[in-house]
Amino acid sequence: MPIHPSAIISPKAELAQDVTVEAYSIIGAEVVIGAGTVVGHHAVIEGRTRIGENSRIFSFASIGLPPQDLTYSDEDTGVSIGNNSIIREYATVHRGTARGHGVTRIGDGVFLMAYAHVAHDCQVGNGAILANAVTLGGHVEVGDHAVIGGIVAVHQFVRLGEYSCVGGFSGVRMDIAPYMLATGAEGAKLFGPNLIGLKRHGFSAQAIHAIKGFHRIVFRSGLTLSDAVKRVREELEPLPQIERLIEFVTVGSRRGLTR
Repeated sequence: MPIHPSAIISPKAELAQDVTVEAYSIIGAEVVIGAGTVVGHHAVIEGRTRIGENSRIFSFASIGLPPQDLTYSDEDTGVSIGNNSIIREYATVHRGTARGHGVTRIGDGVFLMAYAHVAHDCQVGNGAILANAVTLGGHVEVGDHAVIGGIVAVHQFVRLGEYSCVGGFSGVRMDIAPYMLATGAEGAKLFGPNLIGLKRHGFSAQAIHAIKGFHRIVFRSGLTLSDAVKRVREELEPLPQIERLIEFVTVGSRRGLTR
């Protein structure tokens, strides 16, 4: 286990045999790190933090520190990071809170670029990409393979659906539906389906056509949401992507929908 002699690692921490810990890093007592993971120099990992296999934590990243929440009273909460994820320089991931999920979760294959911030109780899905200086407020949900451009601020409790994309320098105040593209510095607005992302991920022409139809009916027609969903069911094929979109726009929102 290649551990630099200047690293400070609690004897209670659990590190797989081939974990690498570079110079001057600090790893706390409740930390568990899986095989093949590399912790760069000057990184700090504290609290009840679980990091999977073959992940890479770069220099000066801070993971598992207490949340920036005035109600937090040192409850037993934590952070979970999956396999094959990359946490770049100065990124921060804070532990959850008792009144939230209790755990801030980052999935497999996630890429957090430099200075990204994942606040308490956020849930970041597999394959998501957060570019430089993305800031997630508390309790934000980011779906699988969503892409968030640089210097984007996301309001607390907002949901970003799977395969969605947010353009850089945007402010996201309300939910963004799956498969959609949004941008806007003074408040993100929808600009249609995330066509490039959908094609790159192998979505069929049939599915993309249906997603375009959903966008047209729900977000462009001027109908009320209930009437728009009714029309979607009448006019579009009941593909899995359409059923997922209907579920997203009708269930679970605390912030409303970006239109």
